[in-house]
Amino acid sequence: MISTGETLPDATLIQMGAEGPEGVRVSDKTKGRKVVIFAVPGAYTGTCTTAHVPSFMRTKDQFDAKGVDEIICISVNDPFVMSAWGESTGASAAGLTMLSDASSEFTKALGMDFDAPPVGLIARSKRYAMLVEDGKVVALNLEENPGVCETSAGEGLLDVI
Repeated sequence: MISTGETLPDATLIQMGAEGPEGVRVSDKTKGRKVVIFAVPGAYTGTCTTAHVPSFMRTKDQFDAKGVDEIICISVNDPFVMSAWGESTGASAAGLTMLSDASSEFTKALGMDFDAPPVGLIARSKRYAMLVEDGKVVALNLEENPGVCETSAGEGLLDVI
């Protein structure tokens, strides 16, 4: 599993562009930049929608004040779902970037994948938030339970940076 001080693995995530889905390299998003990346087990799921995404919408100005260039939400969902979820929650309008890790490539490379078959979640991401500077993990808050959003919330990450 990735830890503080390590460099993020590179992977191609997907975002919705003007012409449809387009690839985005993690390295392009993080090189020479200060970025917050938070991941959720699933778009439109309870805690992800009612707690995790709203926590970063509430704290975006505080992250901006700390020099964060971008706040990125990643989920193992397709880019169409991530785009619609960003619109329905107001996250996109608030300035959060919603990226799809549809194949779970990035999530698996981080060692953050998990399965919860009883609730239909297969090869999903654990719930975490991290501060990344020039591709290196500076702070990492991982939730022990995917149904809880405390240390991985915007406020939780702000507390450690």
